[in-house]
Amino acid sequence: MINLAALERRAHTVYEPLALDRRSRDLRRLVVRGLVGGGRGHLGAALSAIELVRVLYDDVMAHDPARPDWDQRDRFLLSKGHGCLAQYAILADHGYFRMEELDRFCRFDGILGGHPDAGKIPGVEASTGALGHGPSIAVGMSAAARLKGAAHRIFCVTGDGEINEGAVWEAAMSAGKHQLDNLTIIVDYNKLQSYERTEVVQDLEPLTSKWESFGFAVRNVDGHDVEGLRRTFQTLPFVTGRPNAVIAHTIKGRGVAHAEGDPTWHHKSKMSDAEIDGVLAAIEG
Repeated sequence: MINLAALERRAHTVYEPLALDRRSRDLRRLVVRGLVGGGRGHLGAALSAIELVRVLYDDVMAHDPARPDWDQRDRFLLSKGHGCLAQYAILADHGYFRMEELDRFCRFDGILGGHPDAGKIPGVEASTGALGHGPSIAVGMSAAARLKGAAHRIFCVTGDGEINEGAVWEAAMSAGKHQLDNLTIIVDYNKLQSYERTEVVQDLEPLTSKWESFGFAVRNVDGHDVEGLRRTFQTLPFVTGRPNAVIAHTIKGRGVAHAEGDPTWHHKSKMSDAEIDGVLAAIEG
């Protein structure tokens, strides 16, 4: 059983985090490559989600980079679209598009915008980033799969600040009503949103009970523990006939020590060469 109290303390005190392995560090370097290419980006929001997208694409989801529209693929939606550099890093790494596209992030001659665009980017299922809409799209996809008798699953990553949006809970009600156990909502619970802690802007607790009250089967997990994430996703659906919610306790800016838990790293633009070098050194350190 996961120790929720210990996870909560991580947001308030200095602790010894799990060491990042080479793959997690390499993916973070790709995020920084995109940040450099575009001269801007939501670094903190991307780094908190790296292990989530890594485990889903590496170990959990059925997908084929050579056939992005393969009908039997599992669907992934990054509802917190501003964290797109995490998704772009994993898509590039898996070969959905050329790695060089990261160097054209947010440029007129590239396909990678500041939010995912399903009309331009192979592997992106829905254009997201207007916060709060991803879960509704995911519920529609899940209901459609159920009606068709299809076996694919739908995974949707939301931000914790994002779930202040009422549309998220309207979608949750619908998911519970229709018993969509092919749907998994993953909350990137880094406990910071834009400029301040979530408990200050809009306290989300008791978050587990909230999702349970909408009919979800809920699991809490350390969102940077690769093995823990694998074990959690391997048990889907958690309860037959109930949609799934994974509350992933993460750290905003994870992997860059001087940015971790600092809301000023929510978005960065016009970073100096020295700042970029400092970020890369922190990732390697």
